[in-house]
Amino acid sequence: MRWDNLTEGPSTTRPAGDIALFGTDAVTTRTFDTPEFRGITFHEVRARSIVNRVPGASRMPFEWTVNPYRGCTHACVYCFARKTHSYLDLDTGLGFDSQIVVKINAPELVRRKLASRQWQGAHIAMGTNVDCYQRAEGRYRLMPGIITALRDQANPFSILTKGTLILRDLDLLREAASVTDVGVSVSVGFTDRELWRTVEPGTPSPERRLDVVRAMTDAGIGCGVLMAPVIPFLGDSPEQLRATVRAIAAAGATSVTPLVLHLRPGAREWFMEWLGKHHPELVGRYERMYAEGAYAPKWYQRRITRQVHELADTFGIGPRGAGGSTGLSRPGNHRMAAPLPDPEPEGTQLTLL
Repeated sequence: MRWDNLTEGPSTTRPAGDIALFGTDAVTTRTFDTPEFRGITFHEVRARSIVNRVPGASRMPFEWTVNPYRGCTHACVYCFARKTHSYLDLDTGLGFDSQIVVKINAPELVRRKLASRQWQGAHIAMGTNVDCYQRAEGRYRLMPGIITALRDQANPFSILTKGTLILRDLDLLREAASVTDVGVSVSVGFTDRELWRTVEPGTPSPERRLDVVRAMTDAGIGCGVLMAPVIPFLGDSPEQLRATVRAIAAAGATSVTPLVLHLRPGAREWFMEWLGKHHPELVGRYERMYAEGAYAPKWYQRRITRQVHELADTFGIGPRGAGGSTGLSRPGNHRMAAPLPDPEPEGTQLTLL
């Protein structure tokens, strides 16, 4: 494992672009012999920074993020964040699913950053790389301290998750929402249970995730749904799209925003390997669809967006019906788990929360 490039030292001793995140003497590796963590290794580190600025060239609609974990036990075969594991010479396939880096001092770093004179109270997005409410959070409990620090400074923030564990922190989220803008959304790309079991094996079921939306709504915290990813040829039939949007509406979501599967390096290889094992007849179609890069063709993205937009109108959700007491529709709270595709013509792209 390559920790050396992340330690302090002269820039001439580190590859260009590497940042001193933590030192080799600050890494503790643990395994736990419990059913929920069997086969998973945790690398506990004391990070040097946690509030990170998004690069200016990014398509992300936010400027600052907090990511207390690297790697994710959700094990989504399409996860765009897989490439980040290669920075530590960790495997981007099974290693990404089972070698989890835990930044155990994340809450204190957030509190210190927010208290500094240089900090201007900018919106902070969480869950933008890997899920901050993955299974590891049940043991390490980093998010309560992070949310408390944000609440105490009345700093606006947003969370995107596939995890039901966020309900543990519902009271904290309500307290934070009483003093600042809080955005919450849940990722549900489809409700097809067979597809869920194969492409998102470590996540709660789509039904359980939609229960989170219901609970948030009942608690007075408006919750949107990022309908992502819409998976070509496996989860994009009119019937599947309709069933998913109908279920999202029934859960009381304030908005629904579709995002078509994109396959960046790291994720692309792992997904295509999975596709070859489970749906070999689709390999050629995917190679043609993604021949130009990580994103599906614009015509396909527009078609999916239009269909979901029309279904959202039918079921009474979407940008015209979005809103809520926590300011979810304000521009400062827009965020997502992946870069936006190139902007579409006005009227075809749903707003994100």
